[in-house]
Amino acid sequence: MLEVKNLYKNFGSTKVLKDISFSLERGKALAIIGSSGSGKTTLLRCLNFLETPNEGQIIVNGEPLFDAADHAAKSDAEIRRSRLHFGMVFQSFNLFPQYTALENVMLAPLLLAKEQPDYKKNKREIHEQIEHRAIDLLTRMSLEGRMSHYPHQLSGGQQQRVAIARALAMTPDILCFDEPTSALDPELTGEVLRVIRSLADQHTTMIIVTHEMEFARDVADHVIFMDGGTIAEEGSPQDVFGNPKNERTRAFLSRYSANS
Repeated sequence: MLEVKNLYKNFGSTKVLKDISFSLERGKALAIIGSSGSGKTTLLRCLNFLETPNEGQIIVNGEPLFDAADHAAKSDAEIRRSRLHFGMVFQSFNLFPQYTALENVMLAPLLLAKEQPDYKKNKREIHEQIEHRAIDLLTRMSLEGRMSHYPHQLSGGQQQRVAIARALAMTPDILCFDEPTSALDPELTGEVLRVIRSLADQHTTMIIVTHEMEFARDVADHVIFMDGGTIAEEGSPQDVFGNPKNERTRAFLSRYSANS
């Protein structure tokens, strides 16, 4: 489903991503691990077109969404269409405080619907369809009693589950998680990890940047260890966690074991 080829990203003279290449099959979960500053979040932001790579290609379902060799500037509309392939769940929730949980989930589909030529003619029907889907997603997140609540009325775990529902509302090809539990205490972390585990059981195609090593070992089909902006090691969870080949991988996992 996803192919990333020779991706580079610089911020000024600082090379943050260096020759990143990997692929992801439909229905599989990829975990990306590594120390802070290794380039994990920048990689997700490049995939979601929040950052523009300096070199490389991003291909989804055989369609080139980004090719640095193509120097034609993409319009905002083209970028938005490319972004629809990826659903993004941020570490700090990023919910709109002025909207309820239900409104947060409905917002992006409604904005997209309003761009369609038949929106005014079928406004009521379209709105009802979007609302029905949002209610269904929030129910799947066990938030049926919180739909009318505003973000400040929700716990961190509940806000993150709203954020997951919001990402799923656009039916993305790939769901991306950027440290989804880093802002949560252990109890609320468990809430969110259970939701992600359930999505994995449903064969949702996912990329998960995480420091939860046991979770990554259990849920991921493939693991990438990033170090200094490069992929230092990749393989099955059994290989990366059980028999790492790279010295930097072994050192990272040893620090994790010592601190857990």
